[in-house]
Amino acid sequence: MTRVLVVFAHPCGESFSSALKQVVVERLTARGWQVDLCDLYAESFDPVLGAAERRGYHDTATNTAPVQTYVDRLRAAEALVFVYPVWNFGFPAILKGYFDRVFLPGVSFTLENGLVAPALTHIRKLAVVTSYGATPLRAFLAGNPPRKMFTRVIRFICRPDRLRYLALYDMNRVTDGRRRAFLARVAAEMDRL
Repeated sequence: MTRVLVVFAHPCGESFSSALKQVVVERLTARGWQVDLCDLYAESFDPVLGAAERRGYHDTATNTAPVQTYVDRLRAAEALVFVYPVWNFGFPAILKGYFDRVFLPGVSFTLENGLVAPALTHIRKLAVVTSYGATPLRAFLAGNPPRKMFTRVIRFICRPDRLRYLALYDMNRVTDGRRRAFLARVAAEMDRL
């Protein structure tokens, strides 16, 4: 049974992101996967990396203590799925804080002779399910930082066999039909993940 950590970042239960999360969880559960849903807002995850944590950031003997349960969940996973909206060409602050506080030295990467080496290589499958207010062109012109984060940085530290980046663009003008089609696409991709 594959263990998947689904990291969800949206504060509103009626959001399209919430509908996407529901499809992801339902499809992976239907496949018999063990799903650990990490709803950052519902769990009141504190995204703030404070001074004491920052000072101890590189101490791999103690740096996980403030977020140990989140680190344990990440280490137990064989697959990762992130579901969130892109806001201002970036992550919701709570998700950015998750990366800052949980993807620590000794957890997601190690430093060997000053060089970064991947440490999440037990993650075999990685997927992102997201939406943008912007068009694909505007996201491209802005550099599309969220996409680059996953396709370059997270991909490097995980080395997954499979990576899927599923994005619905132009949410400001998208039709109900396009939303339904994207939900169906996400369901199909989770069936193949």
